[in-house]
Amino acid sequence: MVTRATDAGTNQSVERAVSVLRALDSGRPELRVSDVAELTGLGSSTTSRLLSTLERLDMVERDPVSNLYRLSLGLLPLAATATNRHPVHRAARTVLQGLATRTGLGANVAVRRGGELMFLCNFEGTRAPKSYTQAGHTAPLHATSIGKCLLTGLAPKERRKLLGDPLDAHTEYTTTSHDLLDAEIDTVRRIGYAVEAEERALGRASLAAPVRDASGEIVAAISLWGPTSVLGDRSDTEGQRLALVREVIEAADATSQALGAL
Repeated sequence: MVTRATDAGTNQSVERAVSVLRALDSGRPELRVSDVAELTGLGSSTTSRLLSTLERLDMVERDPVSNLYRLSLGLLPLAATATNRHPVHRAARTVLQGLATRTGLGANVAVRRGGELMFLCNFEGTRAPKSYTQAGHTAPLHATSIGKCLLTGLAPKERRKLLGDPLDAHTEYTTTSHDLLDAEIDTVRRIGYAVEAEERALGRASLAAPVRDASGEIVAAISLWGPTSVLGDRSDTEGQRLALVREVIEAADATSQALGAL
């Protein structure tokens, strides 16, 4: 039986343990105890005790030679269950696989989690550049085509409150003005898809279309990503890009239908 914590100390212990796990997902594959302590703001002795407990629970593991800590495969069944049970993942997985195979590009689906998007599934085609995107990774909403689709469900005031001001610049092409972002999102609403060219990473671009559930609400978005020459506004072959636009819209529509949208 699941019981609730009854005092602040118990809640704090859980929060500290989760902060340690998140520190180990900060980008570096392995960390020292002192690294984890610095990232979490916890004391070294507290961090060491938490890591030892998490190691016994198979949530983290320690390299026997270097004594560095990393996340354990013991987390994988929990993460896989959460992902596989998500309705968007179930509806989109086969659609994305076919999309990546047909186009040779990368195909993603993501949902909004607060002020970021979170990828639920990713497939890479033969023409896709090397990708570090994985299920569970997050990305900025304002600098991605998926994010711009997800933001169409919010009013301008809601977007400003959610994203803050100014918007972070990831490259020289990133939209950092809320007024410009508002105009882009109005365009997405009008044409039914979003385009992003080198706003998050130079040389890469993406197209995305929104996914709706049975109520008509935007609950996710599907994107194709690849070289700017293929997908961006400055693409070499406009006809080719328009064909890819149709592909991503049809994929989003198929996923929406699987979720019960009319």
